[in-house]
Amino acid sequence: MSTKPPLMDLEIKTAEQGFYSGFSKSVAVVSKIIIAILVIWAIVFPEQAGRILNAINSFILANTAYWYIWIVALFFFTCSILALIPATGKLKLGVESDKPEFANFSWFSMMFGAAIGVGMLTWAVAEPVYHFQNNPDVIAGTATGSAQDNVINAYKWSYLHWGFGAWACYGLTGMAMAFFSYRRGLPLTVRTSLIPLFGKSLAGPIGNVVDIVAVVATILGVAQALGFGVEQFVSGMTRIGIGGLTDPETNTANTIGILLAITIIMVASTASAVSGVGKGIKILSNLNMVLPFFLLGFFLIFGSTFFGLQALFMGFVDYLINLPTLMFQVFRTDGVEDSIATKQESWQGAWSVFYWAWWVAFAPFVGLFLARISKGRTVREFVLGAMVLPAIMCFIWFSFAGGTAIDLTLNGGAGDAIFSRPDGDKIFAMVIYMLGDNLGWIMSVLIVVLLLTYLVTTADSAVLIVNTINAAGGEGPKARPHIYFWGVALGGVVAALLIAGGPGGGLKAIQTAMVIGAFPFSIVMVLQVLSLVKAAYNDVQREKHGVQSTTDSVSKQGVVSAQVDAPAE
Repeated sequence: MSTKPPLMDLEIKTAEQGFYSGFSKSVAVVSKIIIAILVIWAIVFPEQAGRILNAINSFILANTAYWYIWIVALFFFTCSILALIPATGKLKLGVESDKPEFANFSWFSMMFGAAIGVGMLTWAVAEPVYHFQNNPDVIAGTATGSAQDNVINAYKWSYLHWGFGAWACYGLTGMAMAFFSYRRGLPLTVRTSLIPLFGKSLAGPIGNVVDIVAVVATILGVAQALGFGVEQFVSGMTRIGIGGLTDPETNTANTIGILLAITIIMVASTASAVSGVGKGIKILSNLNMVLPFFLLGFFLIFGSTFFGLQALFMGFVDYLINLPTLMFQVFRTDGVEDSIATKQESWQGAWSVFYWAWWVAFAPFVGLFLARISKGRTVREFVLGAMVLPAIMCFIWFSFAGGTAIDLTLNGGAGDAIFSRPDGDKIFAMVIYMLGDNLGWIMSVLIVVLLLTYLVTTADSAVLIVNTINAAGGEGPKARPHIYFWGVALGGVVAALLIAGGPGGGLKAIQTAMVIGAFPFSIVMVLQVLSLVKAAYNDVQREKHGVQSTTDSVSKQGVVSAQVDAPAE
């Protein structure tokens, strides 16, 4: 128990002048070197890069299944317990006088939109379809693939990957950063979320390593999202009449399609990052708010509404009943090739372990954004807005979008028109089957526009957040060369790995790099759990004893990162 005031000062050294003025050179330079080496290596030695990355990836997936499955369970229970305990749930992410900056609806809309845009357009249709055909229940023989008795199982496993566990990853990291920034007046960056464990040593090499790991994880996690988005964007452009962008054998994006899509996305996002909140960005933001609801409304009205309602209710109940088992169960091979245990282990590595690694890699990006917009909220409000409500919205999307695809195949005569298409093309195939060529073309154009806005805003936000971490939490440095570098680097990672992976294998190459990059940050997140629990408990004790637990004034918040000229202690 601590009844002393907490540490509320961390002087992170940043450059006073020159090209890196306002940035932590140790973090910015090393991060750039790591990403540059990865891009150059993948382009110059694609076969060697693919072979070595795959070997590392196979080792991680084969030996860390327990780690990823159990730490995500840890994140979920940590967020839940902190919210449910009255004393910790009422702790404010800020000083007593702080009020939320955004109204509840706007705040929730931003929380939900921060992490799901690109993935939702791909996987709300594709994932239920996948699990409808095969999942651990089908492998075990307790359900039949592509049959009526497997519908609920398809949603149970889809909800697992996009439900409470996924959003707990974002919520944990976001809450940790917000807690120490707004209650302590410390810089809003990853390293300060570990202050109860490492103290002022975070101003030096230990803190630099933490922020470097966060930057690399962010770039690779966002690259994974953009990789899926690029494939889907190329599918969409092909559907609306732009030819020559896909490989005829695999129906996936070819090199020309990849480079064209990356160029469009990164030019637009870099211009967005440089211009800030100009007229074009306002238009993109408005489209991001309106078009998703329009698309969801389309599935609600014209899709398989009753089928979707059944899937939503029954799938959610089954998910909740099985949640304790789903969160902790690790499938392990029995050493026999093609046995049930071996197939289930392979399935879990390709799906659950991959997803948990992806959400971990995405956590510093989404978490920092969630923290930025949540000042003045209580811990309980934050968990409700960051973990519970977004998960429920994902359940609704998956039920009606994916449910329509399954129902059209089971009962609507679609045959292989939807299921046989690549992941990114499934949503286009579905709307064209539903509406016919002409109206389907119009809907495809709207989906392409929505996808482009998501891709641009995701890349734009990633560049700005990476610069924020490099600047020790400061929002001041907006140096264009650094924005240009990270814009080019992010596009380079996606393009290099997609091309290096070859036709149909590019997303696998990105997945491999992402899983590797996520592992170090998963260790940081476990440390965030210990740090946050310790700080919350100590703050409850401080309040009981009348000891100061928050910074003296609102004005101090965000200023510490500007006190950069003082030597680190």
